[in-house]
Amino acid sequence: MSETETSERGPAATAAHGDRLTRSFFDRPVLTVAPDLLGRVLARHEPGGPVLLRITEVEAYDGQDDPGSHAYRGRTARNGVMFGPPGHAYIYFTYGMWHCLNLVCHPEGRAGGVLLRAGEVVRGAEVARPRRATARRDHELARGPARLATALGVDRSLDGTDVCATPAVALSVHSGTPADPARVRSGPRTGVSGPGGVHPWRFWIDGDRTVSPYRAHRPRNRTTAGT
Repeated sequence: MSETETSERGPAATAAHGDRLTRSFFDRPVLTVAPDLLGRVLARHEPGGPVLLRITEVEAYDGQDDPGSHAYRGRTARNGVMFGPPGHAYIYFTYGMWHCLNLVCHPEGRAGGVLLRAGEVVRGAEVARPRRATARRDHELARGPARLATALGVDRSLDGTDVCATPAVALSVHSGTPADPARVRSGPRTGVSGPGGVHPWRFWIDGDRTVSPYRAHRPRNRTTAGT
């Protein structure tokens, strides 16, 4: 058991990380919500107890105003969750092997979402470790968006989950300890090319070892496998 873990389970474990964020938190512009998610705690609720993640790195995607967004060309069966209501999980499958978790923002009808890129597992590491057997240390468990989703056991079956539901279902977000604004940095989004690649819409906590390394876009031979 790591130094950040205890034997608490269920509501008692999440209560230690503050109140749940309400829908009004997400019903704001995505560029306001994204940096405000740093330091918040995501809970993945499972029968054996929750896995809790302190969010340390995110990227904002501004819907139809953003060439880098899945919603840039409008609503589809795949991206429909991005159009609201806010406070829901948008989960997609990429490169035929990985899932990524986003939190939907903006008023209903306008697409927008925040990709959760990295975080620190602060409780439930004993559940996350077998899912991320290649991680050498606990700070690597959720260091990157696909690793984060894998560590939390997130897949497309959770697409559309209401993270503001009462009582909490599979996912919820708690107030935690917001990041010190002096430590929040921004820069280009990882792997985004073209006009969308210039936006400094990746936000992270400076000096946190769970933050993933930045990689500029490189063309791939394989295309994204959507559902």
